[in-house]
Amino acid sequence: MNKFRPLFKFALATSAVLSAIVLSGCATPTAQAPANDPVTLRVNVFRGGSNLPIYMAIEKGYFARRGITTELQFTPNSDQQRTGLAAGRFEIAHAAVDNAVAMIEVAKNDVVIVAGGDGGMNEVLVRQDIRTLADMRGRTYVVDAPNTAYALIGRKMLKNAGLAEGRDYKLHPLGGSEARTKGLDTPDGAATLLNPPWNFIAKDRGAKSLGLTIDLYGPYQASGIFVMRPWAQKNASAMERYIAAYIEGCRAAQDPTQKTLALQVLKRELKLDDRIADLTYQALTTKGSGLSQDCAFDLQGFRNVLSLRAEIEGQWGGQAPAVDKFLDLSYYNRAVQHAKN
Repeated sequence: MNKFRPLFKFALATSAVLSAIVLSGCATPTAQAPANDPVTLRVNVFRGGSNLPIYMAIEKGYFARRGITTELQFTPNSDQQRTGLAAGRFEIAHAAVDNAVAMIEVAKNDVVIVAGGDGGMNEVLVRQDIRTLADMRGRTYVVDAPNTAYALIGRKMLKNAGLAEGRDYKLHPLGGSEARTKGLDTPDGAATLLNPPWNFIAKDRGAKSLGLTIDLYGPYQASGIFVMRPWAQKNASAMERYIAAYIEGCRAAQDPTQKTLALQVLKRELKLDDRIADLTYQALTTKGSGLSQDCAFDLQGFRNVLSLRAEIEGQWGGQAPAVDKFLDLSYYNRAVQHAKN
């Protein structure tokens, strides 16, 4: 895998610090916690390990003690999730935040990213007869939606391998990780990116790994929280309380003393056996690619997301814009003060 050149040039540390200050909002250590007025929030997610902070927050009553009832919805693909959020079918989306960028830049929806989550934990999975990505010539790369998030990473990898989309290989938009795992069993599915637990399940079914994307490309801001901006502005209290409970769930998910409970939750919610649940937990608690501390937003990883979109989709004339237009981390920064350890 050393022949793959890194995709991104990382920003200077001083730039990251300055950006964090700019995006930090106006919260102060004495900010008052919002009142726990009862509210029901519809939360749309993909079925996967990234949901562990949500599951733990439900399990331990973190949402309930803030007056929040969560109604989880599972999306089969990112197209339906983006359409559903814009149409008001749910209030909160958890997914790769590049989907929010696509909503803003392509669909012209007034969406905003309000919190982070994890680095994706993605692994390149291929059929056994694929030795390198150059062997994908004449084959099919299975994706969720071809123009967002992890599909762009795959397209960049194939480009680095000297393959041109449409000429040397084709894309098959099959849906989320669960569907793509099954897609590797079909003649059309030669390669895809998968994250836990689906990467482990795919390998058990005979798929072969060509490596982790973080080892190839460095930091990537994957799963995060995004909402319609007008909704967040009108429901700031609910937004802040939701994120505070989510942060507490993230802490519980990463707490070694709560590992037994976390494993029980993973097994129950994702229907996993002991071994796959343990591998998923290990991935989630791996620094860099797993859950970030307090599910914070990774600015450097997000700059890499934008750079990838600029290169592969040709957006913004090939030059990634500043991050500010896509983010409002003030809800997160207030919520983290009220999240209980």
